[in-house]
Amino acid sequence: MIATASRILREALAARFVGVLDSRREGRGLHLIHPRTRCIRRHDVHEVIVTDEPEAAPGGPVNRCHYLGFVEFQAGGLLVEGDRLNVAGRVIGAVAGFDESHFPNHYNIVVKGPRLVTGIELGQKPGDELVFIPPD
Repeated sequence: MIATASRILREALAARFVGVLDSRREGRGLHLIHPRTRCIRRHDVHEVIVTDEPEAAPGGPVNRCHYLGFVEFQAGGLLVEGDRLNVAGRVIGAVAGFDESHFPNHYNIVVKGPRLVTGIELGQKPGDELVFIPPD
């Protein structure tokens, strides 16, 4: 039996920065888990990481990382590979997948975008909002 991706109707998920980072790593060695989705609980805190590696996808490695920061979700919901991340009115990229190297403390939410950027480089401050937006 071949599994196919199904459509999931859901709302955007808003979060706010609780820690803004200015960190960069080459050779990080993250491994994105195979599941394309993660349930998020209200008040969960997770780390958001940006990569420009075009092959970053569930089940694969990610080595080039720039760190946006730690974010607290304002409501529960569902994040899915392909959700667009909007920070300060700019689309940074789309969710590539999730890394569990620090779980159960937090997930690393890896966003694949055209440009590596940190939270400090974006001018973010604790309390600033970001939104994960499902594709149309």
